[in-house]
Amino acid sequence: MGPLRSVVLCGGGTGGHIYPLLAFADCLRRHDPGVRITCLGTPKGLENELIPPAGYDLRQIPAYQLPRSVNMGLVRTPDRMWKAARAAGKVIDEVAADVVVGFGGYVSVPGYLAAWRREMPIVIHEVNVPPGVANRLGMKFTKNIAVGFPHQPAQAEALRDARVVGVPLRRGIAGLDRFAMRAAARAHFGLRPDLPVLFVAGGSQGARSINLAVSGAAKELSRNGVQVLHVMGARNEPVPVPTDLPVPYVALPYLSEMELGYAAADLMLARGGAMTCAEVAAIGLPTIYVPYPHSNQEQKRNALPVVEAGGGLLVDDAELTPDWLERTVLPLLRDPQRLSAMSHAAAAYGRRDGDVALLNFVYEAVAR
Repeated sequence: MGPLRSVVLCGGGTGGHIYPLLAFADCLRRHDPGVRITCLGTPKGLENELIPPAGYDLRQIPAYQLPRSVNMGLVRTPDRMWKAARAAGKVIDEVAADVVVGFGGYVSVPGYLAAWRREMPIVIHEVNVPPGVANRLGMKFTKNIAVGFPHQPAQAEALRDARVVGVPLRRGIAGLDRFAMRAAARAHFGLRPDLPVLFVAGGSQGARSINLAVSGAAKELSRNGVQVLHVMGARNEPVPVPTDLPVPYVALPYLSEMELGYAAADLMLARGGAMTCAEVAAIGLPTIYVPYPHSNQEQKRNALPVVEAGGGLLVDDAELTPDWLERTVLPLLRDPQRLSAMSHAAAAYGRRDGDVALLNFVYEAVAR
């Protein structure tokens, strides 16, 4: 199979679709600096903040949120969708694409439709169970389905024949040596080098319960020598943290270089988003997962296999209290052998080569 000349990547709306797209784009460029990479996005999506600064061509097309039920939106959808597909098709023709690779989000659907009309290879990468609406639609047009986790084919009929490739991760994370970087990462945040660190990050949405529980446990954690690095989430109301604590408690609204947080940490407290699960497992960071409760339980399904492999703990959002944290975190951080065993178990479950495995799968699909 010769090198790919031009690839169109679709994925937008949320970081869960855009971060693996960017990691895959980086992998493509590393393996073939001459390949043309074009990304499809919508005018309003997070992709506008992430893709152009990463150095990739972002073409905006009109895209419409897919209705999840039968309503007037569904009646108007075919007309809107073909309009968006025509716009996607113009981009595909202009860049003479060899393949369309989609990561989900409703901007992917016009890309899939346009590629299908041109009888071009389509590759879909899915990280959730059940698959998102956009990728479920795309699966009607292609058999080239790749998934991020080994539990997915067993749990979703639509993914039964999918190839498990892992999740493409940024090089800064996929290549991270937590222990080699620990001292520098702690110094970066103003944390002490000699005391354990709990890293807390609930994602940009839905982390208020986590923020309240951790700030409520701050005094007791601090009194027992536990430092906290707490990413509150830019969209959340800041939660007050007690002052005059005996050890550092660093609160940030947002952290773009998550690898620094991972490197500083002995233990993490997080939601169960697919990207978080993929990243912390790959680097072997023991994690307490608090799945987002107001959804179809996909975050619990993401986290459970890592927990069952011994790489973390699972707690329901409703059970996460300051008292629960004190009872759970303190004994764990005082037990280096248990933390080490959890770290090895997480790393054995996770994988760092999702980008290359997906690239090989794309080469195969194009060759077919």
